[in-house]
Amino acid sequence: MSNSGHIAVDVGGADEDGRDLMPVSPPVPYVLSFTDLSYSVRKRQDGLRGCLPSRASNRLASSDALPSNMKALLAGVSGEAREGELFAVMGASGSGKSTLVDALAGRVARGSLGGAVTLNGEPLHGRRLRAISAYVMQDDLLYPMLTVRETLLFAAEFRLSRALSPAAKRERVDALIGQLGLANAADTVIGDEGHRGVSGGERRRVSIGTDIIHDPILLFLDEPTSGLDSASAFMVVQVLRTIARSGSVVVMTIHQPSSRILGILGRLLLLSRGRTVYAGTPAGLKPFFSEFGTPIPDNENPAEFALDTIRELEGSSPDGAKPLADFNAGWQATQKLITDGNNKRPPSPLTLEMAIAESVSRGKLVAGSGTGTAATSVPTYANPLPVEVWVLIKRSFTNTRRMPELFGLRLGTIMVTGLILATIFLHLDDTPKGVQERFGFFAMGMSTMFYVCADALPVFVQERHIYLRETAHNAYRRISYVLANAVVSFPPLVVLSLAFAVTTFFAVGLAGGGSSFLFFSLIILASLWAGSGFVTFLSAVVPHVMLGYTVVVAILAYFLLFSGFFINRDRIPDYWIWFHYMSLVKYPYQAVLQNEFSDASRCFARGIEMFEGTPIAGMSEAVKMKVLHAIGNTLGTHMTAQTCVVTGADVLKQQAVTDLGKWMCLLVTAGFGFFFRALFYVVLLVGSKNKRK
Repeated sequence: MSNSGHIAVDVGGADEDGRDLMPVSPPVPYVLSFTDLSYSVRKRQDGLRGCLPSRASNRLASSDALPSNMKALLAGVSGEAREGELFAVMGASGSGKSTLVDALAGRVARGSLGGAVTLNGEPLHGRRLRAISAYVMQDDLLYPMLTVRETLLFAAEFRLSRALSPAAKRERVDALIGQLGLANAADTVIGDEGHRGVSGGERRRVSIGTDIIHDPILLFLDEPTSGLDSASAFMVVQVLRTIARSGSVVVMTIHQPSSRILGILGRLLLLSRGRTVYAGTPAGLKPFFSEFGTPIPDNENPAEFALDTIRELEGSSPDGAKPLADFNAGWQATQKLITDGNNKRPPSPLTLEMAIAESVSRGKLVAGSGTGTAATSVPTYANPLPVEVWVLIKRSFTNTRRMPELFGLRLGTIMVTGLILATIFLHLDDTPKGVQERFGFFAMGMSTMFYVCADALPVFVQERHIYLRETAHNAYRRISYVLANAVVSFPPLVVLSLAFAVTTFFAVGLAGGGSSFLFFSLIILASLWAGSGFVTFLSAVVPHVMLGYTVVVAILAYFLLFSGFFINRDRIPDYWIWFHYMSLVKYPYQAVLQNEFSDASRCFARGIEMFEGTPIAGMSEAVKMKVLHAIGNTLGTHMTAQTCVVTGADVLKQQAVTDLGKWMCLLVTAGFGFFFRALFYVVLLVGSKNKRK
């Protein structure tokens, strides 16, 4: 075992008897080549046409050949990045540098991208690309309450094969912490706006570390120095150079490097409006611009001078930097003749699959180390589904248990709501008014359970980019994330449901004893489960928190409207009855009504109490008794002040809530929770491709 945590596999050498085996050939350097990459999109337009979806195009050549409503983000860009050196893409904002890196990283739909991307001469896309590469986004997408070490350990659990022992994974993490220069911050939490944590430069290095834990062959980074001071930026680029020298191809975008950073870059590619205006080494900038006619002063940063020159050209004419792009084409042709004549690279003796297998044997791609033959040495996923689910659960619990204030706020909301309802509807009696008050309590209580679940909305909205980054390169399956999300969300719901039930059931004076209390607790739990599933599903559909809250509140209001509280089921028009059965509030509301009024022997109106809410209610008791006796004579029965007129069964019939039993309502409510989580999975599967169209 090497000190980096990789599995060492002997390829060649001598056997136990000292006989020579197959000789070990020197490793073949990787070369990522891209030829004539072109990518264009439809321009945004005002009015109705601007609302129509745009389609990408792979039409080639210059933007002059494009229709007027199309914009070229890449226009015939070519180049190559080599193992052992940093390949930096530079340009002003809107030059196409991020688009180029996305294209190389397979984040542009294949049908929309023109040209070819190869690794050692073989096409590179799909499963193979995802398995051997990593992409570091510009934003640092990390869980705030995990320490640096924990963040990298969880990344190791995802990306490293279970064939590696826990000790080997910890060894790999420790080695990476040292490589990234994070030893002093290893046990410090990442932090966020409300929690003090690591510095910006350390956070960026941790973000890089999570994506290189498996030691990928290809590493793509979108502006890794953005937002950092010069010292932190220089340290990050030094780390990237170390990674490149360890046997990786490193491609990054960078906006405006300092002279120190420029000195450690291997190759530069300058873009302007999707066209290549320079491709070569940093040292070649001075002779290039000197021959172009704008020599770089000795005391000026060549990168800054180049960018300033490009901006001046872009602002001086409609063609922008086209003269510089044309000059670069001639310059490159001259340089290619010299390079081909002096340093012609021999073709690789190994296929790409064999080269990857050889890299695995040297310790690269730890995710595939020790698992399978050369043809299958890089699996689609490093671990089986149960392992992924368990690691996701551990990570989420570790992060959330360090923010107890979040659960405390949810519990406080439930308790305050329960106390308010309990004190308003305190000790309801068995009278017609008590029946009506029970209706109000149940409608308010059940709908509140769904509104409380709205706090689940920001969870996936905030985690979305972390999820996209991790699943883009097969850290885990989408179904694993859905299952872990459901498991993690369930225990707090149990506590919340019991808290609300204990606070309200006995204070309100609900009937039925222990069995009714148990069912009341279960239907609240099922409501919270269904509500959290519904909100989780919406969080995958709606990308913004505020918009999501608006949608949640509106839809839950419709659910309450059609629940059967405001208008009975048998009074709802036929053209709206479908929404009644879709209402999440209907089933728990109907269940608690049946739980309360299922006892047919329980009376809720006796004798003259039946006149409450009628004009007779304002008359004297003697008059009421006369009317009561008259009704009894008409019906042929003797009615007194104690005669039961309305039972629990009568209440259920009057409310038209007898179509389903309470246990069936419980099952339907719980089923909604599973249904919406299934929809959540479908949305993740279909709608979270993280690719440009």
